[in-house]
Amino acid sequence: MSTIRKMLAAGGMLAASVALGACGQLERIDAVPATTLDQVKVAGITNARFYVDTDGPAMEAEGIAAFQRELAWRKSQGLTGPLPPAQFLAISGGGDDGAFGAGLLTGWTKQGSRPEFKLVTGISTGALSAPFAFLGPEYDEALAAVYTRTKPDDIFIKRSFLAALTSDALSDNAPLYKTMSKYLTMDMMRKIAAEYDKGRLLLIATTHFDAARPVIWNIGAIAKTDTAEALELIRRILLASAAVPAAFPPVLLDVEVNGKKYQEMHVDGGAISQVFLYPPTLHLAETSQRQHVQRKRIAYVIRNSKLNSPWEDVPRKTLTIAGRAISMLIASNGVGDMYRIYTTTRRDGVDFNLAYIDRDFTAEYVGPFDPRYMVPLFQYGHELGQRGYPWKKTPPGLGSAS
Repeated sequence: MSTIRKMLAAGGMLAASVALGACGQLERIDAVPATTLDQVKVAGITNARFYVDTDGPAMEAEGIAAFQRELAWRKSQGLTGPLPPAQFLAISGGGDDGAFGAGLLTGWTKQGSRPEFKLVTGISTGALSAPFAFLGPEYDEALAAVYTRTKPDDIFIKRSFLAALTSDALSDNAPLYKTMSKYLTMDMMRKIAAEYDKGRLLLIATTHFDAARPVIWNIGAIAKTDTAEALELIRRILLASAAVPAAFPPVLLDVEVNGKKYQEMHVDGGAISQVFLYPPTLHLAETSQRQHVQRKRIAYVIRNSKLNSPWEDVPRKTLTIAGRAISMLIASNGVGDMYRIYTTTRRDGVDFNLAYIDRDFTAEYVGPFDPRYMVPLFQYGHELGQRGYPWKKTPPGLGSAS
């Protein structure tokens, strides 16, 4: 996450945090009380989202309902015989390193073996690319444009130091919302809803900052309501998933509890996890056995980052040292996520496949969301995908474990 580390260091993260302690709070509607978190209604949609730590049964029910929708769709199309393999895709965070995953997916299309994914998940930059990946090759050109023709001022406006001290972030991400809205239209939302009807799932993670809990948003279920309000909610969820705390403003979502209005503060899902597939509390193999479902399952995990922070001659400066520590922590957290996914898929008999930026990519980092870095990284991923990416069957350090 070199992008965010450099932004925070450049903006004076520690100085800002100290100064902010003396500033008045920005106004917001009351946060949801801790005792009523599980009673929240979002846009009146019962299955709009799930708390990872407590909503295991509800997530399992959503998975079973998705399977039933798939069966109904197959019947409507006259499809019979064994179920096709269920292909899963998880796209990680990584800021402008998301160009790697975008390139890999578009190259995979040209290679000719890219599947249709039954499940696509995304966090942070992965949340921004996940809708394109979910809808398939039809959106490859748009996906490529986002990661090769986007400039820094299409993502954020850096605030002055004084403005940052009195506001909620070092930068304003209004340009990102505008860029995102250019692609995420009502037409795109309706296509997501149509795929949801076929039993496919698009899930995006944010962090509910007030509650310090990860939230998984069921984008297809929200899209099914087919309203302008649903489109706005989806856009704000994606914006929240990429809202790195302190670098970008948090996103406030209006919710209700027993008719009373509150606001939830949501930030980057990467504040808790860098990538997710499905929570370990869901026992996919056991559920499938109970539902008499027999099919092969294959998981692909795209880690939009190198596995370790690169070597750096670190000067003895407080902000630089703090930024370096954040970078190392994020990298370590990302590796831990891969081990968790691997352990869960191994338990459930899901074929595990991992891709990441390897050491042979040596382009120099220029600056946050600079095309001079993102375009070569996109091309690197694209070429690997077009040649047939050599997916890693285990996380780093496990060698050839079977």
